[in-house]
Amino acid sequence: MIKATKVNINKLHIVALCIIFVVLSACTSSNKKNESTVEKDKEENNTTVQDENRIIPTTVAVAHILDALNLDVVAVPTTVYDLPKRYEGLPEVGSPMSPDMEIVKSLNPTEVFSVTTLEADLKKTFDEVGINASYVNLQSIDNMKAAILEIGKKYNRSDVATKLVSELEGKIAALRMQIESKESPKVLILLGIPGSYLVATENSYIGDLVRMAGGQNVMSGQEPEYLPSNTEFLQQSNPDIIIRLAHGLPDQVVEMFNEEFATNDIWKHFDAVKNGRVYDLEEPLFGTTATLAVPQALEELINIMYP
Repeated sequence: MIKATKVNINKLHIVALCIIFVVLSACTSSNKKNESTVEKDKEENNTTVQDENRIIPTTVAVAHILDALNLDVVAVPTTVYDLPKRYEGLPEVGSPMSPDMEIVKSLNPTEVFSVTTLEADLKKTFDEVGINASYVNLQSIDNMKAAILEIGKKYNRSDVATKLVSELEGKIAALRMQIESKESPKVLILLGIPGSYLVATENSYIGDLVRMAGGQNVMSGQEPEYLPSNTEFLQQSNPDIIIRLAHGLPDQVVEMFNEEFATNDIWKHFDAVKNGRVYDLEEPLFGTTATLAVPQALEELINIMYP
């Protein structure tokens, strides 16, 4: 009797173990299924988030950066300059300096991009219509690279952003190698707008570009991006080269510069004028903010500065 009881107990153990095994297998299968469902839900949610991005760039430079990062937008700035082909046919929201807030608001944007150089002029207007705009710092080449990486990280484009920045750095480094042994010229940079002009310091984008090209800005050590012109002081700095950047209405600004240099007697005392080393730069290649065309702009500037 005792022997038989042991056999029955052993059988019960085996049955119990089988039941436990089946239950554990079912739980494991269920957990895997749940994990798979969670991952699938995450992917669907991420896709939904991406699809719900409604981005509006209000400057041409930012539009090209977003395009290079493979990001779609719902509108573009109004401009005479070329925009990415992928954005053809999209609504226009007005000029960078004065976006049409009714159009912007009607498009229900999730993010509106402007630039830091326009923040002081636009922030109040954006705030009044309830739009918390983002201001991209394109005031130097390094700032632009940092902005590209930041936007790439925010919109899950870090790999693309890193590659883009690396390519820019490689092109810039190759160009700078060409001027390593050359003597640095002293450069005066004038930013012309319809009716007046300012002097650009190293803290402006064009000043940064001249520095990258090996030039010595005669207004180095100054904090603001642009300063009022003092021709007597500028003449004493005796620049080797004068660069005139036409902003806004290029033809009108160049005409203004020509009249200033022809009628203001002090300019004829500048060595740069005597030696015929006065150059006009125009948008869009040369603007007030950095663009993805930095390598092309740097190459043209190097050709001007080192003929």
